[in-house]
Amino acid sequence: MPLIVLLKGILIGIIASVPLGPIGVLCVQRTLSKGRISGFFSGLGAATADTVLALVAVLGLTFIINFVEEQQFLIRTAGIVFLIFLGFRIFYANPVVQMRKNRFKKNNLIEDFLSVFVITITNPIAIFLFIAAFAGLGLLPEGSTPFASALLLSGILLGASLYWFFLSSIVNLFKEKFRLKGLWWLNKIAGAIIVFSGVVAFVALLLTSGFNPG
Repeated sequence: MPLIVLLKGILIGIIASVPLGPIGVLCVQRTLSKGRISGFFSGLGAATADTVLALVAVLGLTFIINFVEEQQFLIRTAGIVFLIFLGFRIFYANPVVQMRKNRFKKNNLIEDFLSVFVITITNPIAIFLFIAAFAGLGLLPEGSTPFASALLLSGILLGASLYWFFLSSIVNLFKEKFRLKGLWWLNKIAGAIIVFSGVVAFVALLLTSGFNPG
């Protein structure tokens, strides 16, 4: 039934977004320092990237999957480097300057969206996670209609977007409790977590790729 496919897509979208990794930390930091809309648009970048990766899995684009497998090291390295760059940028950000910018001009929501989209899309391992999720939920057997595929992808985008909207809204409720010193520490802690996550991800990538310095 179409409704079942849509609901399963929503479930997959939520499950794909729930782990509070560096993307979640980034969303929380931006919500507290720049506002709920900034945090939501950051999460929306991740939701859109996840939907694109799910599309590849749905279509079974062999040449893209093969390319991802062959170039996985370079693709993921690029994403990790960008993640670490954002982490350092947050770590050294001055909350006073951020507040002044937010007061006198609008947030650059496109930048918020694209920065997280790039980080998420450069983690192509998600393609295989979506393939496993589809198989586990009995979705998209051979011969499925384009309508069913579109419903599934719409559900994934909707589910992920709802999660990020919920997270940014909840975090925004506590925004007023943060004073300037709290925002300073938030930037330091969030930046350190993101940088550390990037370093750990790179080390894990080296180990799984069979890197041998000798």
